[in-house]
Amino acid sequence: MNDAHSRGLLLFAHGARDPDWARPFEAVAQSVRAQRPGTPVALAYLEFMQPDMAQATAALVAAGCRRVEVLPLFLGAGGHVRKDLPQLLDGLRATHPGVHFELHPAVGELPTVVQAMAGAALSLLATKEANQP
Repeated sequence: MNDAHSRGLLLFAHGARDPDWARPFEAVAQSVRAQRPGTPVALAYLEFMQPDMAQATAALVAAGCRRVEVLPLFLGAGGHVRKDLPQLLDGLRATHPGVHFELHPAVGELPTVVQAMAGAALSLLATKEANQP
């Protein structure tokens, strides 16, 4: 297995009781898979939904991943990202000692995402202004 295939992406979202809530997150995972067909991508949820972190990680390890990039799909780094996620990763490291886990900042804190959200807000304002008499 080459180095590109030994690296996987674990997207981590909160989860909700309403299955429709997951659609944007599933769309992110599908988009990454489509644009990086050789990279294993898993979407995991903290609660209410499946797969959880352990199940998603097991799938990545079974696909041959020895390095897992963990991207929290949260707008900010609240308690789940700062406290719960590191504890979950400690458990995964103990379960999969041959795998390196790299935790990245919450997606909402990345400059490109901040700019995209600002762009959406500006676009909304511009559309509203253009439609006013």
